[in-house]
Amino acid sequence: MEDNASASRKWKIYISILALIILALLFWLFIQRSQLLKLVDAREVEKVELQKELDSLMSEHNTIKEIYGTLSDSLASKDSIIQANAIEIRKLLDTQYEYYKIRKKMAMLQKVAQGYVQQMDSLYTVNRELKEENERIREVVRTEQGRNQNLIKDKEELTQKMNQAAVLQAYGVTTTAFKVRGNNSIETDKANRTDKLKICFTIGENSLIEQGTKVLYVRISRPDNVVVTKSKYDVFVFNGQEIPYSIREDINYQGKAMRVCVDWIKRDTDAPAMKGRYQVGLFFNDREIGQGSFELR
Repeated sequence: MEDNASASRKWKIYISILALIILALLFWLFIQRSQLLKLVDAREVEKVELQKELDSLMSEHNTIKEIYGTLSDSLASKDSIIQANAIEIRKLLDTQYEYYKIRKKMAMLQKVAQGYVQQMDSLYTVNRELKEENERIREVVRTEQGRNQNLIKDKEELTQKMNQAAVLQAYGVTTTAFKVRGNNSIETDKANRTDKLKICFTIGENSLIEQGTKVLYVRISRPDNVVVTKSKYDVFVFNGQEIPYSIREDINYQGKAMRVCVDWIKRDTDAPAMKGRYQVGLFFNDREIGQGSFELR
C-alpha cells in the first residue's frame, strides 16, 4: 500500500512538472506569436508608409512637371529615370518586401527627384532672366524703332522741304511779238504780222540747287489750247505723261539769278497767227516753274 501511494505521488509530481512545462511552452508561444504579429504589423506599417512616401514623391514630381509645362521637356531623360525607379520600387513593395533595399532605392529616388527640382528651378530662373532680358531688348528695340521712325519722319519732312526749296523758280515772264524784215525785227501786237516771239524770264537765285546745266521746256499754247511745236517728236515727260513742248533751252545755272530769253520762229510764214490770248508755261524737272501770257490782236 505504501509503495502504491509513493508511486502515485511521483506521477502527480511528474504530471505537475509536465503541466508546468506545457504552460511555459504555451506562454512562450503566445509571447512569440504576439511579437511576430507586432513584427508583421510593423512591416505592414513600414510598407504602407513607404507606399505613401513614394506616392507623395511622385505626385509632387508630376505637379512640378505640370507647373513648369514645356520647360520640363528639356529634362525628359531625368524624368524617365525617376519614373523607372518608381516602377521598380512599386514592384518590390508588391512582391518581395525588403525594407532596407527599398529604403535605399527610395533615398536614391528622392535624391534624383531633388536634383530634378533644382535643375528645373535653375532652368526656370535662366528662362525667366532670358525672358526679362528679351523684354528689355524688345523695349530697347521698340524705343529705337520709335526713334528711327521719328528720324525717318523728320528726314522725310526735311527732304520734302529741301525738295520743295531746291527747285527753280521763274518769274517776270514776258512775251514780245515781232515782225521780221530781213535782218530787222519790228515789235508788233498784230496776229497777222507776227513772225517771231521772244519770251524772257528770270530764273531765281537758289543755293540749294546743284550748279550746272539745266534743261528748261517752254510751252506756248494758242487761244484754242493747242501747243505750238516744231515737230511731233518734241515731247517731254511731265507727271508720267509725254506732253509737247515749243522750245527747249539748256542753261548753265550757277545758283544765282539769271535772265533768260528764248525765241520762237513761226514755221508757216504764209499762215497768220491766231488772234487771242496765248499762255506760256515754263517747266523743269517735272514741275511747272513759271507762267505768263500775251495777246495778239
